[in-house]
Amino acid sequence: MAGRIVVGVDGSEPSLKALTWAAGQAALTGDALQTVIGWEYPASWAALMPGVPPEFDPERLAKQILDEAIDQALTPAQAAAVTRTVVGGNAPQALLDAAEGATLLVVGDRGRSGFTAAVLGSVSLHVTQHAPCPVVVVRGRTGA
Repeated sequence: MAGRIVVGVDGSEPSLKALTWAAGQAALTGDALQTVIGWEYPASWAALMPGVPPEFDPERLAKQILDEAIDQALTPAQAAAVTRTVVGGNAPQALLDAAEGATLLVVGDRGRSGFTAAVLGSVSLHVTQHAPCPVVVVRGRTGA
């Protein structure tokens, strides 16, 4: 009985490596592959980003990032089989919610805003502590 592998994607190099690894694992196990990206407005949206055009759509931008990441990291056949999930909400919670009932959750070691001196980014650290299923953290660049 095939399961489901959930992978967090934000377009960063580590998330692309996580997506590639998860696709390979799904091919080995026969599991379905679900990609997830979360987006949210910053708490002080208006103050931080004055002059943002009213037609700016962060959900559409998140979907575009997800689509481009999938096209970059996967073959066309793999990309066609992927479930794409865009969630309005913070990334850790979006991943934890998607991981309910999954066989595996895969994330990169840090995302776009990663503090490079940390071993793990905030999202990967959070999901490894709270996930309802096993978690694989795929490292981006290694070494200096």
